[in-house]
Amino acid sequence: MKIVLWGTYDTGKPRVRLLRDGIRKNGLELIECHANVWDGIEDKSQIKGIFSKLGLMARLLCSYPQLIWRYLHLPAHDLVLVSYPGLFDVLVIRCFAWLRRVPVAWDVFISAYDTVIDDRRMFGARHPVAQALWGLEWLALRAANRVFMDTKAHAKRLETLFHLHEGECGAVWVGVETEKFSIAQTLLPRPLKPLQVLFYGQFIPLHGIEHIVEAARLLSHEEIDWILIGKGQETSRIRAMLAEQPLPRMHWHEWADYQDLINWIRQADICLGIFGTSEKAANVIPNKVFQIIAAQKPLITRDSPAIRELLQHCPPCVSLIPAGNPRALADMVQQQADIVMSRKESSCHSDLAKKIDAPAIGAQFHAWLVGKQNFKIDHDD
Repeated sequence: MKIVLWGTYDTGKPRVRLLRDGIRKNGLELIECHANVWDGIEDKSQIKGIFSKLGLMARLLCSYPQLIWRYLHLPAHDLVLVSYPGLFDVLVIRCFAWLRRVPVAWDVFISAYDTVIDDRRMFGARHPVAQALWGLEWLALRAANRVFMDTKAHAKRLETLFHLHEGECGAVWVGVETEKFSIAQTLLPRPLKPLQVLFYGQFIPLHGIEHIVEAARLLSHEEIDWILIGKGQETSRIRAMLAEQPLPRMHWHEWADYQDLINWIRQADICLGIFGTSEKAANVIPNKVFQIIAAQKPLITRDSPAIRELLQHCPPCVSLIPAGNPRALADMVQQQADIVMSRKESSCHSDLAKKIDAPAIGAQFHAWLVGKQNFKIDHDD
């Protein structure tokens, strides 16, 4: 099978790289037809100012004529794959793939409407921007012949939001670049040092960072160092919380290079996932959960249908707590601290780590694709 990965997909996102590499590692031929318009943009919601937004839109629109020209001169192929963020890409490529009688699959990965309106609450549901965004995404979903998300729970959420048929949206995990996040475990005793709890990620409502701050406050009498790495929509709010009631043992770094994250994970005794209370938070498994599992470190995260999809395969070192509950988080950190401080380093998540690398993700995609091979271009639609 020959697949064309087409569009302005963001290669800075592990999701895109893992899907691309996993497809190739499963013996499928992949041709890339790509324009890089997202270089240097880590959080798309934080693009501020009318000129920045207009500049990005101009780069996006100017990339399409060349991409279309290149696509029309590609050799025969069996599928066009649009990856994240493909909201505009899938609308643009639809008619040109139709002309070549090639179906289009869209890795939605993140619903723009669900993220902006429900999770980050940047506009009310009745705001014209919200309605326009919903309509645009509704149209894009129907422009693709098949769509998929990152978890089954997230796929069901998308079907509900945009009135798709049950089972119409597939699921392929995000996975992890294991070559970057593996940690060689030893049987040496733990070094004598204060317990270190690590959170890293964008400061967005999905992560529930305020609950981490409150949990740290509940355990302020303990010898625990809390490390926060990140910034984003919630930066001002978290800064105000810490200014009002400082936490001397909480250390905040607004940025760490992707390649340096493994060092932070290696130094940590316990790593934190997400604790937000939104519908989206219940339906996703973020990059860092897979990364922490690959690095074989104890993980505390919110209980959700999505995380249980992953954990049903084996019992790794993941502690689940109710969403939005600082007291439960503090109690679990204390419980895990007692275990960490009394044991030697040992293998953690080892069985599960083998199921979330690039080849495994590519195999998931291939299995989904094979199951959907009967979809064809209907020139009467």
